[in-house]
Amino acid sequence: MNQVPASKVSALAEGAASAAGSVLAGASRAITWSRGSRKPLHPEGDVVTGRLVRTGGDEPAGVPWLDSPGDDEVLVRISRAIGLPRALPDIHGIAVRIPVEDRFADLLLASTGLGRFTRFVLTAGFDVGRRPLTTLLPYRGPYGPVLVAARAAADPVDLSDPVDPALSFDLLWSRGLGEWVPFARLTVSDAAGPDPAISFDPVRNPLPGLEFYGWVQRLREPAYHAARDASGRATGR
Repeated sequence: MNQVPASKVSALAEGAASAAGSVLAGASRAITWSRGSRKPLHPEGDVVTGRLVRTGGDEPAGVPWLDSPGDDEVLVRISRAIGLPRALPDIHGIAVRIPVEDRFADLLLASTGLGRFTRFVLTAGFDVGRRPLTTLLPYRGPYGPVLVAARAAADPVDLSDPVDPALSFDLLWSRGLGEWVPFARLTVSDAAGPDPAISFDPVRNPLPGLEFYGWVQRLREPAYHAARDASGRATGR
């Protein structure tokens, strides 16, 4: 049996992703219009400040930002994807804006599992701290696909100043379907705050040393653009 060339497979995958992206963009516009909200998904949330302390992992990821230590004040948005009443389970999301050199990077996480396959499956719950969250779609790393995840920290937080965080998460990375490697701690001092018109975009503002595959960009960017356009929100803010 003749094998399909890898270049053709890649082209087919990107074509399918472009088509799916157009469908998602249309759905995003429709949801924004029907619900009258400035955001089609994650319509309401809390934007608070947090602290991201990177310690590096027990094994190298090959990405300096994941492997090297750092300490940053970050902006965090905590939200529910569908916007259901809090008495009902919902898909939770955490968006983190991180200062990096002369720009910022956006990390978006949604509630999933952490298993080999459940890391790609959205799950619903009542509390953002009860379910792990992942980037759902992979970044392109130097040695293959990379996912980033967050899970509630099991041990007390030890900060140099007397802060009693409302939420604390360990951040982890994995290569493909591999094991998770902890590399950072994210703490949020208050779980409730205002919800200003801020737009997180991990495609335009990727993590340092990581970028999404072309097919991921074609899948996600049209929906992000449609949501920004339909809601009148500024780009990259």
